[in-house]
Amino acid sequence: MEKLRIGIMGAGQESVHSHFPNCLKNSDIAEIVAVCDVNIENARRAAAQFQVPAFYAGHTEMLEKEKPDLVTICVPNKFHEQLTVDALRAGCHVLCEKPPALTADQARHMEEEAKKAGKILTYNLHYRYAPEVQAVKQMIQAGEFGTLYTGRVQAVRRRGIPGWGNFTNKDMQGGGSLIDIGVHMLDTALYLLDYPRPLYAAANSSDRIGRRGGVGLMGSWDPGKFTVEDGLFGYIQFEGGISLQVETAFALNCKEKQRMNVEIYGDQAGASVFDGEIYAEKNGRLVDMRLPFVQEVDRRNISISSYIRCCAGGKEPLITARQGVILMSIVEALYRSAAEGRVVEI
Repeated sequence: MEKLRIGIMGAGQESVHSHFPNCLKNSDIAEIVAVCDVNIENARRAAAQFQVPAFYAGHTEMLEKEKPDLVTICVPNKFHEQLTVDALRAGCHVLCEKPPALTADQARHMEEEAKKAGKILTYNLHYRYAPEVQAVKQMIQAGEFGTLYTGRVQAVRRRGIPGWGNFTNKDMQGGGSLIDIGVHMLDTALYLLDYPRPLYAAANSSDRIGRRGGVGLMGSWDPGKFTVEDGLFGYIQFEGGISLQVETAFALNCKEKQRMNVEIYGDQAGASVFDGEIYAEKNGRLVDMRLPFVQEVDRRNISISSYIRCCAGGKEPLITARQGVILMSIVEALYRSAAEGRVVEI
């Protein structure tokens, strides 16, 4: 069998540290044939570092000349939709970095193009592959939690505004903490809940610390160019009486430097997923339990490798394009609610 031809779109920090090395770990069935980046020097350096035979400044030229079977996309959020659609129309499977897009309509367009092309579209929401998440998912499916009805999503940093890239630029990224780190924990919670249908959302947000400036734990940022939220806090109601609280922040005056966690509660048990703790009643007593031993894994490697092998085998990915639409509809509603000061139907 001929190896799958991979094209990588974007040669920035995340791509160099994750996409290239993890694609190379699948050299038995795939090979990187080209990389593109609007900064041609980034593409040139990445090609030299990972021994990729071709590099380009434009993604359309790469698609036309190299005709890859699949691509990974690691560029600012603003360009996710266009690059994904162009790649799908060129006959490629696509793994796009999170978030899926800037809006639900963009994510829906991407889903429609994937269906038309008959290609796999997935997103790199790699926290789903964490062993704690998979262990809790198996327990839920076995009925150990009973009926799930509420949860809490936390993606909070004490003073972790990124001091590099476009993370503080709303035009490029679509937002701040919610769309950057919050989507990981929100997707994880939705995955555990079997992606229920959202009904409405309410939220408030803040940019006080971001616009003021101060001490940063992830480099310095320019408060004069800070155009995103440094924190968003909200509530989502779903069909079936399910609800989620959402807490996301790049900069919050809290104790921990960073807290990434999902709490999930049913009528038989609850869990603090990334703490590895289960809370239940056994034999007439309340008990706290630790998850069974779970081995540390490279979530990004599993996510990218799973995508490549789904493309090779024609299998549906764990993270679907439809889920990307639902995720972005919730993110969009939370942002609208915070901006307009009202509950927003989804």
